[in-house]
Amino acid sequence: MSVNLSSASTMDVPRGLAGVVVADTEVGDVRGREGFYHYRQYSAVDLARTRRFEDVWHLLVHGELPDARRSAAFAAETAALRGLPEGVAVALPALAAAAGAGANPLAGMRTALSLLGAAKGFRPVYDVDADRRREDTVVAAAAVPTLLTALYRLGRGLAPVEPREDLPYAANYLYMLTGVEPDPERARAIEQYLISTIDHGFNASTFTARVIASTGADVAACLVGAVGALSGPLHGGAPSRALDTLDAIGTPDRIDPWIRERVLAGERVMGFGHAVYRTEDPRSRMLREIARRFGGPRVEFAVEVERHVEAILAELKPGRELHTNVEFYAGVVMELCGLPREMFTPTFAAARVVGWSANILEQAADSKIIRPVARYVGPGAPVEVPAAA
Repeated sequence: MSVNLSSASTMDVPRGLAGVVVADTEVGDVRGREGFYHYRQYSAVDLARTRRFEDVWHLLVHGELPDARRSAAFAAETAALRGLPEGVAVALPALAAAAGAGANPLAGMRTALSLLGAAKGFRPVYDVDADRRREDTVVAAAAVPTLLTALYRLGRGLAPVEPREDLPYAANYLYMLTGVEPDPERARAIEQYLISTIDHGFNASTFTARVIASTGADVAACLVGAVGALSGPLHGGAPSRALDTLDAIGTPDRIDPWIRERVLAGERVMGFGHAVYRTEDPRSRMLREIARRFGGPRVEFAVEVERHVEAILAELKPGRELHTNVEFYAGVVMELCGLPREMFTPTFAAARVVGWSANILEQAADSKIIRPVARYVGPGAPVEVPAAA
């Protein structure tokens, strides 16, 4: 049904804008019926299997994969930006204390990103050229792992660990989190996870970043909004909840009754199903492979749960393709690599900040503000305003 609002032609669209094309993009795409997604012209999974995080970061913000010389230069450039301005660093203990012991670092990072933008002199993307916008995104993205790990450690009574420029992005992230240089196998596993989650279509956080960018706001403002969207349990908050499912099931003999009870009650089984994919999530497939490289009882149990749950869902929800999504094995891999559950969603943010950056840059190049409309369904207007009692 079409309606008319303020002389502007409008049309109804599905709830949540499901399936609605709202922009053109060269950043990447998700082809849900094929079980395939890509960053620019390359398979995202192939990139995760063959390239380093910094190379994919370069691809997203500069538009091309770097050669060996440029790869080394970009890695050095971004590593040199990991340190924090003094005004931001001195504020982090207060942010961690305000959030309370054990708080999720994303809460503090929203404020910290705003401080970083102010300290670095970020200006509205509307007022600066493409090179300055790109520079601001790289500065912010390089600092995000430092902010996250510092806030996590401060919230647990530990001193922040200064970044090291000699370590790659993922290895440095683990080092700042634990204070110990990670072994190569675990660093590579986290790097592959990070690459696989850099971007994934117009998800809620990416769309939020683009809406803010469309207003001409600065890069920090765009990223703060994206972080807020990512923090929700139906978006970036899912990996730890998927791992909670494994804990709640506990043993193989409980898989069938536990899952059946929840599916029949209409409850969501975290780690299964996806808003876009109608096949197996390619990210889940790759992360399963990574988990199996480590092996062990936890991985064996996760694989068994996946097999049983998919069979139960096929029986109880025939005709629907419901498979594991990225969160299911992401939680398993991050746990195997020593990340605490409170850092699962922040680790997601440490990857997705690069995808947000690419989308901010693309949106900033188009000065059209994103401004949809809503259908009013309240009481009929106008109604006479009653006199004050």
